[in-house]
Amino acid sequence: MERILVSSCLMGRPVRYDGGAKPVGDDLFERWRTEGRLVPFCPEVAGGLPVPRPPAEIVESRVLTSAGQDVTEAFLRGAHLALETAQRTGARLALLKEGSPSCGSTRIHDGTFTGRKTGGQGLTAALLQRSGIRVFPETDLAAVEALLREWESR
Repeated sequence: MERILVSSCLMGRPVRYDGGAKPVGDDLFERWRTEGRLVPFCPEVAGGLPVPRPPAEIVESRVLTSAGQDVTEAFLRGAHLALETAQRTGARLALLKEGSPSCGSTRIHDGTFTGRKTGGQGLTAALLQRSGIRVFPETDLAAVEALLREWESR
């Protein structure tokens, strides 16, 4: 059975910067949870950041909080721990929270702390992808299901 590395906040865990969660309420997601496919992981918490924490965005090549604190090392540590977790559990794909400076797979905040988003990847999503793990945003469950069916029909 294929495993899916998934942002912990998507499973309803209150690990986001604001202490909240962003649970996915979809039948496919619930089926994967019931089947035991989902491997929850929060790279920011694993990297040593507290909950709650100041919002952070990628500014040039660094991750900074809205107060200007450089938290890049914590984000990088969390990204590497996410990769280790995916490899240890055999997860060849990841379902991550779009927009996050860690988990955004196609869009992230633009670094101005104004709420605007731009094309790009968070540090964890980029590392996972470079390492051969297929990365999807939480809005693309159908693509994840299609890939699971393809792999499991072989």
